[in-house]
Amino acid sequence: MFKRFFNFQTKSIGAAAGILAISSMISRLLGLVRDRLLASTFGASSNLDVYFAAFRIPDFIYNVLIAGGIIVAFLPLFSEFFLKNKKETWEFVNNVLNVFLFSLILICLIAAILTPILVKIITPGFNSQQLSLTILLTRILFFSPILLGLSSIFSGVLQYFNKFLVYSLSPIFYNLGIILGIIFLAPSSGILGVTLGVIFGAFLHFTIQIPSAVSAGFSYKPIFNLKDSKIRRVFYLMVPRTLGVAAPQINLMVVTAIASSLPVGALSIFTFANNLQQFPLGLIGIPLAVAIFPFFSRAWAAQRKEEFIEKFFSTFREILFLIIPLSFLIFIFRNQIIEIILRTGRFSEMAAKMASASLGLFTLGIFATCLIPLLLRAFFAIQDTKTPTIIAIIAMILNIILCFGFVWILSFPNFFQISMARFFSLQEINNIAVLGLPLAFSIDSILQFALLLFFLFRKIKI
Repeated sequence: MFKRFFNFQTKSIGAAAGILAISSMISRLLGLVRDRLLASTFGASSNLDVYFAAFRIPDFIYNVLIAGGIIVAFLPLFSEFFLKNKKETWEFVNNVLNVFLFSLILICLIAAILTPILVKIITPGFNSQQLSLTILLTRILFFSPILLGLSSIFSGVLQYFNKFLVYSLSPIFYNLGIILGIIFLAPSSGILGVTLGVIFGAFLHFTIQIPSAVSAGFSYKPIFNLKDSKIRRVFYLMVPRTLGVAAPQINLMVVTAIASSLPVGALSIFTFANNLQQFPLGLIGIPLAVAIFPFFSRAWAAQRKEEFIEKFFSTFREILFLIIPLSFLIFIFRNQIIEIILRTGRFSEMAAKMASASLGLFTLGIFATCLIPLLLRAFFAIQDTKTPTIIAIIAMILNIILCFGFVWILSFPNFFQISMARFFSLQEINNIAVLGLPLAFSIDSILQFALLLFFLFRKIKI
C-alpha cells in the first residue's frame, strides 16, 4: 500500500493541477489555522513582529538560492539530461544534492555569524530586547533553508515523473509542524516554541519526499564535482535568476525596516494580510503553474513550440477566469474574512480593521500575482532567466519608491490620507501609514505582470 502511494503518478496536466489545487487548499487552510492561532496567542504584538522579522534573512537565502535558483534550473536540465542518459542524470542529481548541501551549510554559518549586524539593518526601529530575540530566532531559522534546499531537489525529480501526490503533501506537513509548535511548545516557550515548530515542519517537508525519489530511481552517492559541465550549467541558469529573486526579498526587507519604525503590530498586520491575499495564489496560480512546468520543459526541449504556446494560453485563460471573480469576493467580504480568521484572543478590533483595509488593497493586484508564476515558468522552460531578472530588478526599484512614498503620504493628514481613511472607515485610527505597503505591492505586481507578458511574447515570437 505504501509502495503504491509513493509511486502514484498523475496521467494528465489536469489531474496534476487538481491534486496540487486540493493539497494547496489544505495547506492554505492549515496556514489560516496557523495564523489564527498566532493572532489568538500573541495578537498584533511586539513578539509577533519579532517572529515575522526573524524570517527575513533565512527566507532571503531560501528564495534566492532555492526557490529562485535550484528549482528554476534543476527541472529543465534534468528533463534534458534524462532523455539522453539516465545513469549520468542520476549522478548529476547526486552532485547537485551534495554541492548545494555544502553551499547552504556554509552560507548559513556565515549568515549566523553576521546575524547581529544584518538584523540591526533590517529592523532599525526595534529596541534592544526585540533585537536580541530577533537574532536568536533568526539563527534557529537558518536550519530551514538547509532542509528545504535538499527537499527542493527531490521536488524537481518528483515533478518530472508526475509524482505530484507526494510532492503536494510537503507544504501540508510543513504547516502541521508549525501548528504543533504553536499548540505544544508556545505555552511553555513562547515565540521560541513556534520557531522550533518551523524547523520541525521543514524536516517533515524534506523527509516525506525521499521514498518517492528513491522509487523513481534515485540512490545516494557521495559525488562532489564542481568542474562537471552539468553543474556549471545549473550555476549558469541560477546566477541571473538569483538576482531576480533577490529583488522581491529585498522589497520585503525594506518593508520590514519601514514597519519596524511604525506603531507596534504594523509588521504583523501587513504579514497577516499578505498571507491571506496569497491564498488564491496557492489555490490557483501556483498549482496550475507547477503542473504545467514539466510539460513546458519537455515541449521546449523537444522543439514542440506550437504545443508550448497552446498550453500556455489555455492555462493563462483558466487562471484569469478563476481569479477575477475570486478577487472581487475577497474584496467584498474582507471584513468578514478578517473577523473569522484573525479576530480572536489578543487580536484587537483596531488591528482587525487595519488588516481588513490592507487585504482590500492587496486584492487590486491578486490577478497579476497569480499569473506571474505561469509567466516565470514559461521563461524558465525556454531557459531564459535573464529577462525575468531584469524585470524583477525594475519592479524592486519601483516598489521601494512606492513603499516609501505611500507610507510617507499616509502618515499625515492630506486629501489622499483622508480619502483612504474614509473609504475603509478608519477615521478613528491616528496612523494608517502601514496601508501604503500593500498598495505599493499591488501596483508593482501589475507592472511586473505586464512587462513579463510583453517580453515573453517577443521571446517566443507570438
